[in-house]
Amino acid sequence: MSDSSPADQFFDAAIGLLHRVRAEEAENIEAAGTLLADTVAAEGRLFAFGAGHSSLAAQDIVYRAGGLALMNLLAVPGVVGVDVMPATLGSALERVDGLASAVLDSSPLRAGDALIIISLSGRNALPVEMAVKARALGVKVIGVTSVAYASETKSRHVSGTYLKDHCDIVLDSKIAIGDATLTLDTVPAPFAPASTVVTTALLQAVMATAAGSLATRGIEPPLLRSGNVDGGHDWNGEVFEKYGDRIFYRQ
Repeated sequence: MSDSSPADQFFDAAIGLLHRVRAEEAENIEAAGTLLADTVAAEGRLFAFGAGHSSLAAQDIVYRAGGLALMNLLAVPGVVGVDVMPATLGSALERVDGLASAVLDSSPLRAGDALIIISLSGRNALPVEMAVKARALGVKVIGVTSVAYASETKSRHVSGTYLKDHCDIVLDSKIAIGDATLTLDTVPAPFAPASTVVTTALLQAVMATAAGSLATRGIEPPLLRSGNVDGGHDWNGEVFEKYGDRIFYRQ
């Protein structure tokens, strides 16, 4: 490690990853944002899913000030975050065959909708099965993952495939295997993960692209405002009323 502080080194690592994603994923970001705009324009619904810490990026684009009101969280009990006890149960559930099918069968997803699936490794049964099942239903799938995992790890899905193999569009977060960005001679394990920083920024870039794409077509993007700004609640109430049949986090 260099003479700079661990904090500075982490910022440098995260900023470097953001620069890579901006440069190398620009075309896919544009395609993903356009796909979401196409879905909104065609009166489809938007959903996002992530397991464990990948769920943080999914939650970041749901019911968010400045975000698309139509983005809904596709929640799988026990894997949405670290609130389940023990926390390790969430990791175990990601490897259970059949769970994704059960969730989708009871969800409002239908043909013409779009689903963002976030999985850093893309190797577990849950995200792979969810992508396969969703596409079979006629849902467009955007996968957010680290493509590097597919070349250096073994899939945990019965097919031997990864999330990236079952998506209409793949966004590569460029995160190294293991997620951690720093090492220190006096620390036995790598530390300072950057996947949340990079993945949330990547998805906000997609959301911005979608809003811009809708505006270019003459369609007002269904955006939310902060409830902590005067008039925000009234604005959001009008959005909820107009698009209520495509918003599920209020029901």
